Amino acid sequence: MKKALKGKKKSESLIHHSDRGVQYCCKEYILLLQKEHIQISMTQENHCYENAHAERINGILKQEFNLGVTFNTEQQALSAVCSAIKTYNQKRPHYALNLKTPDQVYFQKVA
Repeated sequence: MKKALKGKKKSESLIHHSDRGVQYCCKEYILLLQKEHIQISMTQENHCYENAHAERINGILKQEFNLGVTFNTEQQALSAVCSAIKTYNQKRPHYALNLKTPDQVYFQKVA
C-alpha cells in the first residue's frame, strides 16, 4: 500500500474496498489508510458471497479483457478499463441474466 500511495496526488480522494481479511483489519493498516484520508469500505461481516462476487468480476476483467497486465501509461490503463466496462455492461451477455447484458436488464426494469 505504501508503494501505491507514493503516486497518489494530494487532491485525490480514494476508497479502499476489501474483504475482512486479517491483513486489512490490522491496526497498522487501518491507521495508514486513515492517515492518508482514504475512505475504508469492507464487505459485510461474515458474508462470504459478497467477496466471491467481486473476485469473479476481477477474474473476468483480468482473463477476458486482459486487465491483469502492466500498462505503460495511466491513459492506456484508463482506456482499457473503460473499454472493458463498456463491453461487460453493453455487449457481453450473461448466463445469470438469461443471456442479456446488464444494461438490457437495467433498462427493462427502468422503462
